[in-house]
Amino acid sequence: MKIHRIDHVGIVVNDLSAAKVFFLDFGLEVQGEGKLEGEWLDRVVGLNDVKTELVMMQTPDRQVNLELTKFHTPSDEKGIQYPLANTLGIRHIAFVVEDIEAIVAKLKKKGMETFSDIQTVASFENTHYKLCYIRGPEGIILELAEQIK
Repeated sequence: MKIHRIDHVGIVVNDLSAAKVFFLDFGLEVQGEGKLEGEWLDRVVGLNDVKTELVMMQTPDRQVNLELTKFHTPSDEKGIQYPLANTLGIRHIAFVVEDIEAIVAKLKKKGMETFSDIQTVASFENTHYKLCYIRGPEGIILELAEQIK
């Protein structure tokens, strides 16, 4: 048995177009869009009467894939959650970036919330990074990291 790689990260959203625009503004590219439904999908995800719409996105280097999914049915009764950085479960997606200041300024201009100003930190191997957490639409948290050379 051998694991090759992570294929993609799936994010369920309510406003698919807003999430798509957020990740386009961030620099990802659309790889495909479509609608899925049917008994096979019901069995795969363990729900009934599933009707979805999705957008597959990818970083320009084709190393990271994101699947943004809107469930038209069934709907999530809890609604959008805005977790804190320490809430249990999968919490954020980290991206290595160039020119973190420009990216953060661009996203803030579009109304995205930062958790703090950009911070400089040392990692485990005495490598220094500039880090910042950004909250996008529907509570999506991105960690941006730029290595300081």
